[in-house]
Amino acid sequence: MFAPGLRRGLFYVYSDNKQTIFMPAPAPSALARLKKAANLTPTKRVVTLTDGSKFEFYSSPLTMAERERAEKMPNGDNTNGFALNLLVTKAVDDTGKRLFQAGEIAELKNDVLDADLQSLMLAIITNPEEEEVTDMKSSKG
Repeated sequence: MFAPGLRRGLFYVYSDNKQTIFMPAPAPSALARLKKAANLTPTKRVVTLTDGSKFEFYSSPLTMAERERAEKMPNGDNTNGFALNLLVTKAVDDTGKRLFQAGEIAELKNDVLDADLQSLMLAIITNPEEEEVTDMKSSKG
C-alpha cells in the first residue's frame, strides 16, 4: 500500500518495505506565480517643478483594486479627477505617511500650477523607467 504525505515541499510515498520515493511538488498555481512576480514595493519618484525645484515622493505600483477605488471617488469618472485621486491616495513620504489628504483636492486644483500638478499625476500613473527601489524608513507612532 502507498500512503501520500507532504514533507518540505516534496510529495513522498511510503511503500510496504519502508522505502521513500520523493517526487517534485506540483508547479505553483498561476495566481501564486503572478503574486510572486508582483513587486509592490514603493519606489522613489522625482518630479521637476516649473520653478526648477525637485519634488520627491514614493509610490507603489498601481493595483486594480486601487484603480477601482480611485474611479469611485468624486470626479473619478474623468481623467484628471481619476489621476488626482490616485495622487492623493498613493503619494507618500519616505516614512510611508500620505503627503495629501482628500480634503486638499480643491486646494491642489486652485493653488498649484496645472503643469506641476499634471507632472505629479503622470508620475503616479506611470511606472518609473528605471525603478529605484529604496527602503522607506520605518514609520513611528
